[in-house]
Amino acid sequence: MNEQPVLVLGATGTTGRRVVARLRDAGVAVRAASRQGEVRFDWSDPGSWEPAVAGTARMYLMAPHELPVDPSFVRLAVEQGVRHIVLLSSRGIEAMGDERLLAAERTVRESGADWTIVRPDWFNQNFDEGFFQPAVLAGELALPVGDLREAFVDADDIAAVAAAALTGDGHAGQRYEVTGPRALSFAEALEIIGRAAGRPVRFRGTAEGYLAAQTAFGAPAEQARQEIEAFASLQEAGDAQPTEVVRQVTGREPKDFERYAAEAAARGAWRG
Repeated sequence: MNEQPVLVLGATGTTGRRVVARLRDAGVAVRAASRQGEVRFDWSDPGSWEPAVAGTARMYLMAPHELPVDPSFVRLAVEQGVRHIVLLSSRGIEAMGDERLLAAERTVRESGADWTIVRPDWFNQNFDEGFFQPAVLAGELALPVGDLREAFVDADDIAAVAAAALTGDGHAGQRYEVTGPRALSFAEALEIIGRAAGRPVRFRGTAEGYLAAQTAFGAPAEQARQEIEAFASLQEAGDAQPTEVVRQVTGREPKDFERYAAEAAARGAWRG
């Protein structure tokens, strides 16, 4: 393994901080970069890019949900000596028409560096760290996906796959579809969370329920309708099928959703 540090972007985020921890536990030098982290990196400030990337050889690349991956940064990173880029993308982006992530994948593939694309399914942590947590605490989640089943995956497993790709051989040119061990509907996932947390959580899977919930939160109705169309495309793609990627890449079994929910509840994630 090259002794140059690995650059981890989003190092205080859900996957980034776990990648940092896993690499450091393995004795790998890490440059942990974020807007307010150990090393400053800000997508909106190109002046922060070169100091963050200089002297690194491998990079965990991700951008916050609302931001694209700027091709200018990727070009700079390769010019500065980054030889392997591990990109956090997502499953289902073709069905959802997610041009932000589709463009990011193209940028990385065309960068001239070795690349690995990590495409996880829905994060378990969306329910306790992310954008579903307020709904879980409120006792109702609305999402227009009906009975669609997703292979929810734990952020610890995503980080383990990313860390393996950053430090091992044989991962260049790979696109890893990272999933949990089984597919669940959102209603089933929320039932598991409800049992673990000791609080009922209702699921509303219709377009009408989602539109009502979003407008109640103050979101523009037109935006909500566009999101409903994207979710309809995801439904048309059908149920997710679990993969063996976590086991094949890391040598361990992926975390089951019930174990995730029990651990999150024990930490007090859903205490009102």
